Amino acid sequence: MSAPIVHGGGITAAAATFGGRPEDWLDLSTGINPCPVALPDIPARAWHRLPDRHLIDEARRAARDHYRSGEILPLPVPGTQSVIQLLPRLVEADRLVGGTDNSVAVTDNRVAVTDNRVAVVSPTYGEYARAFASAGFAVDAVDDIAAIGAGHRLAVVVNPNNPDGLIWPAETLIALHDRMKAADGLLVVDEAFGDTDPALSLASRAPQLSNLVIFRSFGKFFGLAGLRLGFAIARSDILARFEDWLGPWAVSGPALSIADSLLRSDVSPIRGRINERCAGLYGVLTGAGLQLSGGTALFTLVADARAGDIYTHLCRHHILVRKFDYAPEWLRFGLPPDPAADRRLGEALQRFER
Repeated sequence: MSAPIVHGGGITAAAATFGGRPEDWLDLSTGINPCPVALPDIPARAWHRLPDRHLIDEARRAARDHYRSGEILPLPVPGTQSVIQLLPRLVEADRLVGGTDNSVAVTDNRVAVTDNRVAVVSPTYGEYARAFASAGFAVDAVDDIAAIGAGHRLAVVVNPNNPDGLIWPAETLIALHDRMKAADGLLVVDEAFGDTDPALSLASRAPQLSNLVIFRSFGKFFGLAGLRLGFAIARSDILARFEDWLGPWAVSGPALSIADSLLRSDVSPIRGRINERCAGLYGVLTGAGLQLSGGTALFTLVADARAGDIYTHLCRHHILVRKFDYAPEWLRFGLPPDPAADRRLGEALQRFER
């Protein structure tokens, strides 16, 4: 079993090391909207009963309209992490049904063709590589879509990417899908940070892209990560497999009820608030003389040779940001929730000895 990946959000551990109560820390280590939306009314029966089919169907219709996925009804899942862990099983099932046998090795500098090789455009969210490696797959961490070849049974592209915010144009991804399909492979596009810029999404094209799987996060945009809810968009037989493997009642009734309400609501004020908070963070970081290296509306990546010292300095001020063991010069800053938090971060950065 591979070692667990360190993610953002470890306030308890940070407080144990640097002191203070966890609730008094400023957590900027995640890419979650720091201004959670007001919860809609949840019917008492959603708490009392197991999730009936009509709750699932209503949430799926709301997701279809929100993501504009046409004839595809997105499948609600208990956080997209749950289906990331099912991807190796999906590839194996697809191979047994009738995928091609690509067992001949190739020694160019880009790929080696086997029937259990996958590609992950990297660096990115680490759980994809971990899930496949734990299942015995060979994982190629590639830095460009062009490095994905016919020998890859599945390719993963996070768009916009986490943590650098890199964006791949839709037409580039569609061309990659077509290459994967021609080799009986699948393309997974993770759009966890896509709600802040819906024009980037492939969801509206999904009905015409049969070998495409899209993952969407619910909690990041709405600021409700604790709800553990996401959606998968794909052709019906792939969604049926996910639903079967997740088992009955995988998503709670209250989560389905909240999704049905919020996905049908006007989300433009949410985007406006996120953009306002993003501008506040941008001003703080540039005012501190830090070099911005990428990001999305929900987080900003900083590149600095002193990143480790800055991280420790901020922890001593009870502010947590995200560091990266594979890129020690990087720090990812999530959005402060309000101008007071902007000032707190700015004052701490100004105290850092350069």
